[in-house]
Amino acid sequence: MTSLNLRGIFPPLPTSFDRDENLLPEKIRFNIERLGRYDLAGFLILGSNGEQVMLSETEKIKAIAAAREALPEGRILLAGTGCQSTRETISLTRAAAAEGAHAVLVINPSYYKGNMNHDELVKHYFDVAEASPVPVLVYNMPANTGVDMTPRMIIAMAEHPNIIGLKESGGNVVKMGEVLGAVKTGFQVLAGGAGFLLPALATGAVGGILASANIAPGHCIEIFRAFAEGDMIHAKEMQHRIIPVNSAVTARWGVPALKAAMDHLGLYGGHVRRPLLPLREDLRKQLLELMDDRDLVFYKQNNQ
Repeated sequence: MTSLNLRGIFPPLPTSFDRDENLLPEKIRFNIERLGRYDLAGFLILGSNGEQVMLSETEKIKAIAAAREALPEGRILLAGTGCQSTRETISLTRAAAAEGAHAVLVINPSYYKGNMNHDELVKHYFDVAEASPVPVLVYNMPANTGVDMTPRMIIAMAEHPNIIGLKESGGNVVKMGEVLGAVKTGFQVLAGGAGFLLPALATGAVGGILASANIAPGHCIEIFRAFAEGDMIHAKEMQHRIIPVNSAVTARWGVPALKAAMDHLGLYGGHVRRPLLPLREDLRKQLLELMDDRDLVFYKQNNQ
């Protein structure tokens, strides 16, 4: 299988809904067209920030198709295809590849947590990778799944030639280092949060899939560039500035806050799908105050 160079910053796009929670493919395209003016490596559609678990399979395929239609030339499209069964994951993975995704990001099954041990999970990823027409990335997101995959699991998964990387959203840079010290050459790790982007890069990550890259793409890219150029003082300053806002749109208030922030900046955040609820007005005011209080490089409508 042909590998991909995942070096750089990827926004995990929110899925666009109207007030009746209907899918809006045109708004997915709108966001990609606007964010595509920045020097991003590509985009992730149907990640955790994309409310993937809230969508039907038909909607997921439509969302991937919309993202592919708007994808700027030379950028990479990743699609989240992890489901609760191996069979369903393979089906969605093949559909994503057929719609033009360059690789898939597969979160681990988690409903039967007690059974999600080393053998089950390694076999699951091997079976998906064997059936996938495109490269596979492992997605570790313990805050959502309740399962924190161990370095031993990930190192075993990396032995499959079609498993090319890991998105690590647990923030454990020691785990990242342990994995990178043991896997095959070319296996790529991506930070799953802007709050620990710089430590992840220092450990050997090649970039990040960052919720904050939807609202502060220039800032996330600047951290990446400063590190690459060896300007650690600037990289640290930029890293410190983004942590509070990143926390607000991830662990603190989540997808509703990310969508509210995007609306504020002239992108399309739009509505969440229930049981998620819109960000309360008092929290929205706190979010906007937090954004105004930080010296961040936010998305600008006329950035180019």
